[in-house]
Amino acid sequence: MRVLITGASGFVGSHLVAALRERGHEAVRTERHAAEDSLLLDVTRPLEVRETLARVRPDAVAHLAAQAFVPASLADPEATFAVNATGTLHLLEAVRLAQSAGVKPRVLVVSSADVYGAQAPGAYPLRETVAPLPSSPYAASKVAAEALTLAYVHAYGLDAVVTRAFNHIGAGQDERFAAPAFALQLARIAAGGDSRLLVGNLEASRDFLDVRDVCAAYVSLIEGGGTAGEIYNICSGTATTMQEVLRQLVTIARVPVEIRQDPERMRPADVPVSVGDASKLRDVTGWVPRIALTAALRAVYDAARARVNAGPH
Repeated sequence: MRVLITGASGFVGSHLVAALRERGHEAVRTERHAAEDSLLLDVTRPLEVRETLARVRPDAVAHLAAQAFVPASLADPEATFAVNATGTLHLLEAVRLAQSAGVKPRVLVVSSADVYGAQAPGAYPLRETVAPLPSSPYAASKVAAEALTLAYVHAYGLDAVVTRAFNHIGAGQDERFAAPAFALQLARIAAGGDSRLLVGNLEASRDFLDVRDVCAAYVSLIEGGGTAGEIYNICSGTATTMQEVLRQLVTIARVPVEIRQDPERMRPADVPVSVGDASKLRDVTGWVPRIALTAALRAVYDAARARVNAGPH
């Protein structure tokens, strides 16, 4: 299969490219900024999206391009919606128009478990039938992208599915997120830096997956698993506190630390717990997560150590 990937330069994109190629597929990378091995594509420019789709004629599209940082969405909701919601609309419309030329790709629209927000205790583990309660512009933009996708499936017959991946971690993740932020601080401590480690809310519990497991789920859907117009959770089914994530990283790093809470790292709309049920995805594709949290955190820390050892940042 020829798979067009939007946002291929992002954290998940590089891992998805590797996963697709391992399965023998052709991965066509697109990015917002020019790169040697990628096509230039800004999803906020509808003509550019249409021309790229017509040029590549993909068998499938993995739509990863997004503004994915919640605090950034709080600072600039309009920019977040321009990429996450309107950008998705541009892609769906391009696919609709391409159908007349015989281009009918399977479209994977990547949403987020953030759409669920804070639910009543009895709602956990969360299933896809739980109504979203977005608590940030980022989450709201993803709800909008989901609604557009389902509308295009029902109105125009697009072959599209939506995923709601829960928290995923791994090598290459932006240090604005908690696990890589912890790992980078620990790597600097291991290199002889200050032993103080700044943290945000350690009481929050999250459903963590290794990004490689998430990409394996994406590939299973790209290859035709699942039904058009359906939403699929991607999760482990286990909630882990940020305190435990930090404890495991400190154990991996084997350095003494002085933990200090940083008000700048506290989120005003932080959801206290997030854990999901992936039985729907498992039933249609057979997917199950295979990489333990400890191994995922080891990959995060090893990437942080490599970055620190490579030079000052």
